[in-house]
Amino acid sequence: MMALDVLAVGAHPDDVELAAGGTLCLLSEKGYAVGVLDLTRGELGSRGTVASRKEEAQRAAAILGLTVREQLGLPDGGIRSSEASQERLVQALRRLRPRVVLTHPKRCRHPDHAEAAALVLRACFFSGLRKIDTDQEPWRPQHVVHFEEVFSFTPTIIVDVSRTWQKRTQALQAYASQFHNPAYTSNEPETFVSNRGFFEWIEARARTHGHAIGADYGEAFQYHAPIGTEDLMQVLSREKPFR
Repeated sequence: MMALDVLAVGAHPDDVELAAGGTLCLLSEKGYAVGVLDLTRGELGSRGTVASRKEEAQRAAAILGLTVREQLGLPDGGIRSSEASQERLVQALRRLRPRVVLTHPKRCRHPDHAEAAALVLRACFFSGLRKIDTDQEPWRPQHVVHFEEVFSFTPTIIVDVSRTWQKRTQALQAYASQFHNPAYTSNEPETFVSNRGFFEWIEARARTHGHAIGADYGEAFQYHAPIGTEDLMQVLSREKPFR
């Protein structure tokens, strides 16, 4: 049983690096215990193999400084918010005990991602119910936050990842079978994310988010509910001044 500060849950290996790699690296550098849970092994991917993608995921984890990275083993293309899948994720949450969970947005291009978002929200809630018996102590994460993917949203949080952008890029390029990497040659088909233009678009969007907060690069997130406080000044004291 662990006690993670942050757990990023993605449908496939590489999902969390693509959306939140800079933030995870930044948190790790600040001394937080950060983990990643891949719900599937990515076995339906058009490029790479289960074995190669697992190796790539471990290389990326080392670059980001993760405390732990695991695969839950749900079927790729078959993620559902079912009772069986929910129980397996509840068991992982109770074992890893994260305070904060990052996961997919509710509206996604990939069907597995939208299903993962629903599954994570359900599991985070039910993990805190004592009468759901898994021979573990109940545990409910304090916060659930959605990262941005292909479909843009209005962020409630933008994290300045300028300092970790280079490592974020290196972590993505560790997935040589999936993303554009000039050093990687393959006869496999080009996909939505493997071409150079997609990689350039990721950087352009990060620069756009960064510009909004006066930084070089930013990663966007949505809190799953309104953020409440009884001390407005305390919240604002952490923000950059109005420009």
